[in-house]
Amino acid sequence: MATLVARRTTAAALAIAGALVLAACANPTDGTTDVSATTGGKAKVNTSPDQNRVTTGRVDSIAAEVPAKIRKRGTLELVASSGSAAPLTFYATDNKTVIGVEPDLAYLVADVLGLKPHINTVSWENIFVGLDSGKYDAGLSNITVTEERKEKYDFATYREDNLAFEAKKGSGWKVTGPKDVAGRTVAVGSGTNQEKLLVEWSKENKKAGRKPVDIKYYQNDSDTYLALQSGRIDLYLGPNPTAAYHAATTGRTEVVGTYSGAGARLQGLIAATTKKDSGLAKPLADALDHVIENGTYAKVLKRWGLSSEAVKTSEINPPGLPRTGS
Repeated sequence: MATLVARRTTAAALAIAGALVLAACANPTDGTTDVSATTGGKAKVNTSPDQNRVTTGRVDSIAAEVPAKIRKRGTLELVASSGSAAPLTFYATDNKTVIGVEPDLAYLVADVLGLKPHINTVSWENIFVGLDSGKYDAGLSNITVTEERKEKYDFATYREDNLAFEAKKGSGWKVTGPKDVAGRTVAVGSGTNQEKLLVEWSKENKKAGRKPVDIKYYQNDSDTYLALQSGRIDLYLGPNPTAAYHAATTGRTEVVGTYSGAGARLQGLIAATTKKDSGLAKPLADALDHVIENGTYAKVLKRWGLSSEAVKTSEINPPGLPRTGS
């Protein structure tokens, strides 16, 4: 339906546009390289294993909310996707240290809870398998709140969920709705919410007598971008953070359209995800509210060029991406 098209406000659009021209500046106080919105050439960021992450102190009253089993263990078992997706979660130049905005926020939350974070990287589908079995306490991996997922999981939100269409630089294309991708060859990640939206748009095009979308799937981002540069695909639909980061750091692509990950009627939200009724959602939300209030959250988002996706508060189980047909 046309109502699936998410039109951002002017302010948000300007903020996202700023993310497309990221440039780096050294932070003399902590040795990191911050990504900030400015004009200029390709961005340079700190991808070394020496991250000098933003830190904060333990808050006893919030730490006391953590389930006793986890407090006794002393570690927070976190899970993220093993797929390289800068600036969300990816590997440093040593090919083993996990870095990005998601790990930074995970470390920050663990600081407040007085726990040592242990980040496990697995394939996307195994994130949920591990949460279901209790192997992991929480997932911080760009997981969108959806009504379907809320049946099995609890959520504590920490970032807006925006999607982006990425094209080869200089394409001249603009994606403002389903008609703009009719007959186009578009790559998307299997099992993702962006795939769900793209499939819906393709169905809408067919109903309107337009050509459907030729949807392609690749095993990893490097294959996707090779296909984009060679012209085998026209567009790539993925998370806005990764698209903006890639466009800024390579100078070879551009974002030609952005949408809320939950459709036109609702701003999508990314959340820390736990097994339903695990007792961890509230302490995670309270920890997130604390770092939002003390400013360390904003420092982390600024570091990775994602200030435009900040939330004012962490919500537990807010309205999510509607079920198909609802």
